[in-house]
Amino acid sequence: MKMLRSLGVGIIVMLLGACSTMSVVSDYDTNADFSAYSTYRWPAENEGIRKGDMLVEQPLIYKRVQAAVEKELAGMGYSLRTREGADLIVHVHAGVKRMKTFEHRPGIEFSLGGGWYRPWWGPYGGYTYVSYYEEGSLVIDFIDARTRDLVWRGMATDIVREYDTPEAMQRDIDKAVSKILARFPAR
Repeated sequence: MKMLRSLGVGIIVMLLGACSTMSVVSDYDTNADFSAYSTYRWPAENEGIRKGDMLVEQPLIYKRVQAAVEKELAGMGYSLRTREGADLIVHVHAGVKRMKTFEHRPGIEFSLGGGWYRPWWGPYGGYTYVSYYEEGSLVIDFIDARTRDLVWRGMATDIVREYDTPEAMQRDIDKAVSKILARFPAR
């Protein structure tokens, strides 16, 4: 249980909760003929994810993301191939960054027990709370296997969270991958 909790802290899956804060964006090469693609493969050893990517540090999470992508692509009619004969190469990347948020509250604040007092009021008074959180991003890239050009990119961003079970983590990964790939052009 402790191992699962430590895996959940500071990793990319955070982003992928069912929270309403998840943001999904995508972009594609307008010259790519998506109707010509029907098969895909994962990168070979020398084509894999780069050093510094969160998925390098968390191989179990990488496997979970791969499983979610494979499930979605199978549902869309794409076939997984070995190194030979695939139309697309699917790369997944993830990262986490520390974010800061500010909340300004106008008014006066007193403490009954002493210790703090904020006497300002109006547009120049009040007080500001600063808080920090981690935001994670999951990126799915589709590379044309023949030309080696990026033809589509989808990204989900959300607040990092902890998981008590692998099943809860997998559910959130599945939701994020589903939301990302819902934007993938139909064949």
